[in-house]
Amino acid sequence: MKSYFTRKLVTYGLTFFVAVTIDWAIPRLMPGDPIASMLARASLQDPQQAKAMVAYYNETFGFNTPLWQQYLNFWVQLLHGNLGVSIWLFPTPVVDVIMRALPYTLALLIPAITLSWIAGNKVGALAARRKVLDNTVLPVSYLLTATPYMWLGILLAWVFGSELRWLPLSGGYAFSVSPSWTWAFVHSAFWHWLLPFLSLFLVGFGGWAIGMRNMIIYELESDYTHYLEALGASQRLVRRYAFRNAMLPQLTGLALALGVIVAGALVTEVVFSYPGLGYLILQAIQNEDYFLIQGTFLFIILGVLVANFAIDIVYVIVDPRTRAGMQGSRG
Repeated sequence: MKSYFTRKLVTYGLTFFVAVTIDWAIPRLMPGDPIASMLARASLQDPQQAKAMVAYYNETFGFNTPLWQQYLNFWVQLLHGNLGVSIWLFPTPVVDVIMRALPYTLALLIPAITLSWIAGNKVGALAARRKVLDNTVLPVSYLLTATPYMWLGILLAWVFGSELRWLPLSGGYAFSVSPSWTWAFVHSAFWHWLLPFLSLFLVGFGGWAIGMRNMIIYELESDYTHYLEALGASQRLVRRYAFRNAMLPQLTGLALALGVIVAGALVTEVVFSYPGLGYLILQAIQNEDYFLIQGTFLFIILGVLVANFAIDIVYVIVDPRTRAGMQGSRG
């Protein structure tokens, strides 16, 4: 097991290095000049003053050095936990800007991923054994899983926000409250959270329900289930074994889908102007904030890698064949 996790850590370490390098390069491949955009917002009229400000900001952000030096400086600062200073919100540190948005993204992603996976697997398993439920769940699930996150978000906003006026259309909370641990803020944040959550939950639910339904049918037709039935095992025992074996591909699917789910959350936040990392990335791109773009994508990279590593650990715990393979390779 030690050898297995050592290989996994090396793989994730190399993945992190390549992903972060691409993360650093992407903003610098974008067209435009962040310093020029920054000065344009300041509306400076004096050419001498503008020239002095350009020199000052280039030195402050390290843009007056060669690209290879900027790359090395980036890694040195990153290893010291410094993500730089936001160009758009100068002189606020990037970490402070991200920490204000991160709770909203986590509050959206964690319940959407967890609940859609649990509910989709449960409903899919039931649909595999009940014809009436299968005739309802299967077409609805195909429709949901084929629907893009942003399109479903727009549809939900139109129905429940614009037409019925049950839920707010955008934002993370009402303008009349400020972020705090008060009932007024929590109540407002919950109602603003519902529509983004539903768009992510419904799409994820459809995919997991289809996957579990198909896996259960496959497992119930496999040789070991027929052998159990021939031995006189109860249907409840047979279905329990089938469910446990069908869960293993679903765990793998969860690991593979995490990146897609995160990307869907970012687009959903933009649709609803939800103040999470997705909406922050849009603001950073529009304002050509290199360091904020790097910082937000870095948190996404870390989140996906950590979640996948956690699923690898769970997979070793729930799948005895993985542990047996480790013992066989050691022997």
